[in-house]
Amino acid sequence: MCLHIDNEFLSLKSLILGVAEKNGPTPKPEECYDPKSKAHVLAGTYPLEKDMLKELEAFNTVLKKHHVTVYRPEIIEGINQIFARDIGFVIDNLFFKSNILPNRIGELQAIENIIKQINPKHVITLPKEVHVEGGDVMPHNDYLFIGTYTAPDYPDQITARTNAAAVIFLKKQFPNKKVKAFELRKSTNARDNALHLDCCFQPIGKGKAIIHKNGFLNEADYHFLIDLFGKDNIFEITKDEMYSMNSNIFSISENIVVSEQNFTRLNTWLRAQGFTVEEIPYAEISKQEGLLRCSTLPLLRA
Repeated sequence: MCLHIDNEFLSLKSLILGVAEKNGPTPKPEECYDPKSKAHVLAGTYPLEKDMLKELEAFNTVLKKHHVTVYRPEIIEGINQIFARDIGFVIDNLFFKSNILPNRIGELQAIENIIKQINPKHVITLPKEVHVEGGDVMPHNDYLFIGTYTAPDYPDQITARTNAAAVIFLKKQFPNKKVKAFELRKSTNARDNALHLDCCFQPIGKGKAIIHKNGFLNEADYHFLIDLFGKDNIFEITKDEMYSMNSNIFSISENIVVSEQNFTRLNTWLRAQGFTVEEIPYAEISKQEGLLRCSTLPLLRA
């Protein structure tokens, strides 16, 4: 199997897409990994499996329409396997197995049949002290953007998924890249929480990007991105739009994006910039604080 990822928007050839079959019962509040899921459990509005299946199939249909090879995890009953982005990521031609929350290890085991198709020399198992999830990792040509949280209370923050050790490890792994770490805002209130970097920022094609200022703990990081992309090339989303996951759309190519059908303001802007926007329903899956990018693990872009 060929691997290569340089950025978020080169023409997509293959990826792993999450699954929702046999997803298990609605979790108890104390079993939730993120504040948004917990809020929906408490409100009685947690998504139903049948609705999530429909949304993932709509995504799969669009990917196949654009001739993308789609791999799926092995279905393991009772495990939430929607968010493939968390469990691994590709940079250049290397596949990294994420060190994820211990009670999610089954999700990684479910893609072992796919990982076995990769040259073992290109599969990296991280040291135990390196905590990282793919939602915090964004290759961007010469840059490698990493969302992190390095405050002393990191061990007590279930929403903190990528630590300082991960930044150090990836800097050593890619000495020729400009590795830029961004401190993210963590909260038990989903409207204030940036679970991963892609919850508040994402580069897309044509030199454009989507961003939410308050997702960053340090305002200087926000200004770094504004300066890098140029203010005219950035779509700034509101607090409510971040909560709805507007920055978590997905690029099939430089010109084609998949977006949630209710993101009216964003989708209008995207079309005005010359993008083809494939709109699909994904609002139920978003109740688990993840959206389109979170559901994917790209393997090859060219």
